[in-house]
Amino acid sequence: MKPDQILIHNARTHNLKSISLTIPKNKLVVFTGVSGSGKSSLVFDTIYTEAQRQLIETFSSFARERMPKLSRPDVDDIQNLSTAIVIDQKRMGTTMRSTVGTATELYTYLRLLFSRCGEPFIGPSFVFGFNHPAGMCPECHGLGKRIKVDVAQLLDLDKTIREGGITHPDHKVGGWNWREMVAIDLFDVDKKLRDFSEEEINKLLYAKDIPISRAHGAGTYAKTFNGIAERLERDYLNKAPEELPAVKKDAYQRYFSYMDCDACHGSRINDQARSVKVNGKTIPDLIHLEFTALLEFLDTIDHSLAQPILKKMKQILCHLIEIGVGYLSLNRSVATLSGGESQRVKMAKQLDCDLVDLMYILDEPSIGLHPRDTDKLVGMLVKLRDKGNSVFFVEHDPDMILRAEYAIDIGPKAGSHGGEVVYAGPVKGLLDSAGLTGEYLRHQKVCSGERKPHHGYIEIKNASLHNLKNVSTKIPKGVLTCITGVAGSGKSSLILETFLKQYKDAVVIDQSAIGKNSRSNPATYTGIFDLIRKEFAQGSNSSPSLFSFNSSGACPKCNGLGVISYEMHFMDAVKVTCEECQGKRYTEEVLSLKYKDKNIHEVLITTLQELRGFFDHPEINRKLEVLCEVGLGYLELGQPLSTLSGGEAQRIKLASELQKKGNIYVMDEPTTGLHMADIERLLDIIKHLVAHGNTVIVIEHNLEVIGHADWIIDLGPEGGAKGGEILFEGTPEDLMDCQRSYTGQYLKKLQQSEQDLD
Repeated sequence: MKPDQILIHNARTHNLKSISLTIPKNKLVVFTGVSGSGKSSLVFDTIYTEAQRQLIETFSSFARERMPKLSRPDVDDIQNLSTAIVIDQKRMGTTMRSTVGTATELYTYLRLLFSRCGEPFIGPSFVFGFNHPAGMCPECHGLGKRIKVDVAQLLDLDKTIREGGITHPDHKVGGWNWREMVAIDLFDVDKKLRDFSEEEINKLLYAKDIPISRAHGAGTYAKTFNGIAERLERDYLNKAPEELPAVKKDAYQRYFSYMDCDACHGSRINDQARSVKVNGKTIPDLIHLEFTALLEFLDTIDHSLAQPILKKMKQILCHLIEIGVGYLSLNRSVATLSGGESQRVKMAKQLDCDLVDLMYILDEPSIGLHPRDTDKLVGMLVKLRDKGNSVFFVEHDPDMILRAEYAIDIGPKAGSHGGEVVYAGPVKGLLDSAGLTGEYLRHQKVCSGERKPHHGYIEIKNASLHNLKNVSTKIPKGVLTCITGVAGSGKSSLILETFLKQYKDAVVIDQSAIGKNSRSNPATYTGIFDLIRKEFAQGSNSSPSLFSFNSSGACPKCNGLGVISYEMHFMDAVKVTCEECQGKRYTEEVLSLKYKDKNIHEVLITTLQELRGFFDHPEINRKLEVLCEVGLGYLELGQPLSTLSGGEAQRIKLASELQKKGNIYVMDEPTTGLHMADIERLLDIIKHLVAHGNTVIVIEHNLEVIGHADWIIDLGPEGGAKGGEILFEGTPEDLMDCQRSYTGQYLKKLQQSEQDLD
């Protein structure tokens, strides 16, 4: 047994078919295969899970006694594992207090710099901290923003309070707040709000601490009344839209707007902290600079006390710039970062780690990256490897796959038709392998040559949001338009923010999460489960609620979750299968009731593909058919949405949205998480939409999709302040002649490499 190899014997997790494998350590190892083939089952659910379990086994017995016993993955043996670190695409935080500066510790060093070298001299670094009472702005409490209620949306002036004149969901008719408003006798609840005096409206919205008493049973209770706008602004003060559930998020976006704090102008710190300068610059001057500009400023400081701090700051900044996020700033909220941006920031942090012989595991590190930046990403991975670590990554991008040293291809197909090792060896050998990955690597097709003529345009005029430089463009109707450009060039600002404000009826398929807990699954998200529960109820002459794992039929011990979750605080939460129901989520009584030959649990663990035609219900079968069409037939009906990859989640959205009628579809990087074979299927769906007269707008980096577009709008030339221009509008063929466009250069390069292969 060689110590420089990980040995896996008979891995059977999920769909893995007793695979045995030898994986070299201290190498760049790529795991490939179609979506659902078993890559994640091998890398995350087997290798990482076992590494985590064995790490906990090294803790003292005192510590282990206070932890749940981790279940061993379904594998006979894994030898020579190292401590594993997952660098995933999960957000690094959801609160508005977490910024890129705090997440990377750059802001900590900036505070130290100002405490040591600032003029006038103040001293303690916490005086410059926006999360510390001594440093935070007293007006916005260190958030840099003031939340403001849109009164026009909040009040329906043609209604009384009793009729629901306060429209926010927190004040719905019959709800607790509504009942209190009716009972406290501060306002005439039967007078139309339009007839309220200015003083009464102001009192209703912004009153502070008015004492009230209210009869309750045999006694009374006393409290204070605060205006509804005042209370809503206070309750939502620390919340970012990204951390709210969908229903709250919709209300948030409708009723609230954020503006820079009038006192600190978005800098988050108080007057004293804002007055201190280093080399003529204040903290507010620096936190809004892009990393590239901040690095240039640090080079101008020659203060002797600053050198150790500057060295560390420059090191972190260089890593961030090198990995392609040099357009970010310290004040950027981490809640607004995409999954790919979050992953790259985490990766840059790891380059400062002095531990060696670690096993880094990454999930599609190329997500959100333009082909131009692939070299930088590979350079980062090489640095992690050269420090004495193993780097394993799941990837679909052809260029990234070919840059690895060793490849493991899982397949040949998805679900029950996958779970086998199709190829394991040096990457060059993958090109000659028999699997789908090798086939598509050998026969990549860019520029289809077929361009559908458009009929009319949708205009965007003088867009100047974020880094957009007053751009105007036309999106052709009835065709596929790709919006391209390097990360941070302004694609999302142009389409997801500017364009969608004009066309609110557009069907949007973006990368936002679709399920944060294990109760949501493909069945509940698409509405199939309601229909299935009715079918079970009719067949067993019982209530549909009995077949809901959120209601009366749920296992009482795990409340229908199937697992008991233990919060580990310093590690990821651990889930252990419920002993009462053995993970089946329901009571024995419910499990005894069957539809045809399956109980409700057996239906939930059946794949979508296998369920097609099982139910005698056309609507159920139609929805299952659409889910299979977008390439998700291998998923189980009851698989928690929280366990899905970004690409799988996006395709569930796509399947759900395809049920709707619309003539404008906007997709944000729909190839995320898709194998080359699955991208072909996605293109067929898009072509089907276009063939029926729909306008499809896709923000994309994938060169295959770009090459199949009817029209391209390319932004750049760089990210951040050096982007925001429209470099090109036209067909993919003409784009290849645009010298300023990185997209055009890489499209041309790929086409030439294809011609060489032919």
